[in-house]
Amino acid sequence: MAKVEWSAGIDSVSGALSKPGKNGQHSCAKMLLGTHRVAETTNTNCNRMYIRKKVMRSTPVSDHEIEIRTLFTERMEWVNARAKNLSTLSQDQVNYLAQKDDPKGAKTWKKYLWKLAKAAVTGE
Repeated sequence: MAKVEWSAGIDSVSGALSKPGKNGQHSCAKMLLGTHRVAETTNTNCNRMYIRKKVMRSTPVSDHEIEIRTLFTERMEWVNARAKNLSTLSQDQVNYLAQKDDPKGAKTWKKYLWKLAKAAVTGE
């Protein structure tokens, strides 16, 4: 395994360093991915680099996938609109704080809004 020596000021690298481009665009053919593990260990070399070849989808997009994507888009639009709606914002914040310490409560504001969106968009 190769060892990476970082330049001054760079402690770690995490995420995609280069991604394969879409069809017809100039880019690399492989993805270069860097990871940095933060854990208590005696090993100080916790950085890893991976190369992944470009993968082409072998099956067409199914109707179920399109349905899921559409539902996600509807909920995302609802969440974004609700977060900016000044008429419901104060009451939503009060309700969020009241439920956040419950065992099944949403721990973050965004998750709380997504729970509201699920109930509003799908009627659950």
